Amino acid sequence: MEMLFYIAAAVTVLATLRVITHVHAVHALLYLVVALIALSLIFYLLGAQFAAALEIIIYGGAIMVLFIFVVMLLGPLAVEQERTWFSLSAWVGPSILALVLLGEVGYLIASGDHPTMAVAEPRQKAISIALYGPYIIGVELASMLLLPGLIGAYHLGRRLSSEARLC
Repeated sequence: MEMLFYIAAAVTVLATLRVITHVHAVHALLYLVVALIALSLIFYLLGAQFAAALEIIIYGGAIMVLFIFVVMLLGPLAVEQERTWFSLSAWVGPSILALVLLGEVGYLIASGDHPTMAVAEPRQKAISIALYGPYIIGVELASMLLLPGLIGAYHLGRRLSSEARLC
């Protein structure tokens, strides 16, 4: 079990480094998804199954949707570059790292050795009461911070596409 943790941690670090250092945004996104999946596997191995599920559902899903939204806003600007993004070379690195993670998950399923939580298991009701009780200000502030980012992405995409039409 400890070796699986170190392998997942190495995949997380490698994928995160590729997110930071990669030039193409879509390639970096693929590595980001792999890093988020590896991080959720680390949560699972540490006994936090609920946190692992939230990591995949919220972070992996939300980041993918927002990134696709920004790419759609760029519209005609990105049509030619999309052809190069979907080449086989763009998928080699993330695929190798994802296969390592898939092998770890397969090993966990085959061995039947599931981690147990070291602390008291949090219940979904208690988490939701905490989020919408004493921490409601934080939840609302996070939503207020996401809205200007979305508006900024829209205006950036609109301005770039109108500049491309003028050229």
